[in-house]
Amino acid sequence: MFDWEDLRHFGVFAQESSLSGAARRLKVDHATVARRIAALESSLGLKLVDRRPRSYLLTAEGERIAALATRMEHESYAVERTAAAGQTGVSGEVTISAPPSMAAAVIAPRLGQLRARHPALRVCLTGATRVASLTRREADLAVRLSRPAEGELVVRKLGTVAFSLYACAAYLDATAPSDYGYIAYDDSMEGSPQQEWLKQQALGRPIVMVSNELDIQASAARAGVGIAALPHFLGERDGALRRVKCKGKRLTREIWLVVHADIRRAPRIQAVMQFLGLCFAEHGGLS
Repeated sequence: MFDWEDLRHFGVFAQESSLSGAARRLKVDHATVARRIAALESSLGLKLVDRRPRSYLLTAEGERIAALATRMEHESYAVERTAAAGQTGVSGEVTISAPPSMAAAVIAPRLGQLRARHPALRVCLTGATRVASLTRREADLAVRLSRPAEGELVVRKLGTVAFSLYACAAYLDATAPSDYGYIAYDDSMEGSPQQEWLKQQALGRPIVMVSNELDIQASAARAGVGIAALPHFLGERDGALRRVKCKGKRLTREIWLVVHADIRRAPRIQAVMQFLGLCFAEHGGLS
């Protein structure tokens, strides 16, 4: 009988298409993933991958086993969600995934209210620019800037976030508009509405700095590095920054609260969903 953990590691490797990608997702080193794949091959008596100098490629048998592993993985997550939905009482852990700046400025400062109301509840608040998978239980709840289309997810609109251009007064006083430099996202956010809008505002003028974190961009703008596109909940509350006139319409993004349908009625999930709704309501919907 093969080891289920070996199959799980192989399934993730097949999904990620690399040892390093699987290792990051599984939170192990790549040698462990390679060892698990070799152990599964030995147990099954099948060659699942062709080992090349710089890559592992799935064999035909590997493709078939990988498809079965993915189905089994989805079923295992369904078991976890069913168990979570059946738990009573507002206790245990709830993981929230949200954009880092939103997690820090809107949600984290109010967690004391949630703790006072539900002392047996433990919150894991993750600031992430990538989309967490609710199907794989990477998070229980997610705050996103785009509405998901998956039918198994339930969504609720929390509000709208508006973006404007910001820079420090000293930079604006010392720099002619034709010489403005801009602070943008790095490649991890290439193609996002925020990045595209900033490039439109730059009109060919240089990108002088990139970062994947809005808080870092705001800090750089505060220090006179250049002009950043920031959400109003960051820019308007920063006394060191001034809003810069933009061309055309300002950028707005809708904010969505997302939960998997299987767990949405669990008491602890309901409690945190209500709390997140209040967080954004207290900010006036942010727009």
